[in-house]
Amino acid sequence: MVLVSGFAQAYDNKPPAIQGVLVTPLLSTTTTASGQPITLPRGNAEVIVSTFDIAPGATLPVHKHPFPRYAYVLAGDLRVTNTETNKSDDYKTGDFIVEMIGQWHRGTNIGATPVKLLVIDQVDKGASNTILHD
Repeated sequence: MVLVSGFAQAYDNKPPAIQGVLVTPLLSTTTTASGQPITLPRGNAEVIVSTFDIAPGATLPVHKHPFPRYAYVLAGDLRVTNTETNKSDDYKTGDFIVEMIGQWHRGTNIGATPVKLLVIDQVDKGASNTILHD
């Protein structure tokens, strides 16, 4: 997996023409979902990868992230609402989300099937990337 990923990066997200290899760019951006510039941890970075399963109708508590968080929607329909601006964005299977940093928001499964997310956090080593609203 690392070999293929590094190989794709070497081609600046341009799919190489090699038999048996298909690289499909999903997103290229320098900003978060709310338009902030993407910044990375300054210390010893740690990458944490996890999956989230969100039942139909379930809503995550209001929270924010002090570090970058990326999510790929493996299944379902998710609405993310920035509770500071009241702006909502809807994401569906196959969408990639660059989550907002330091802004309060919540996610809601707006579909009839579970939402499944592949989530990647980049944090200072040992730090948490979720702060719950009081």
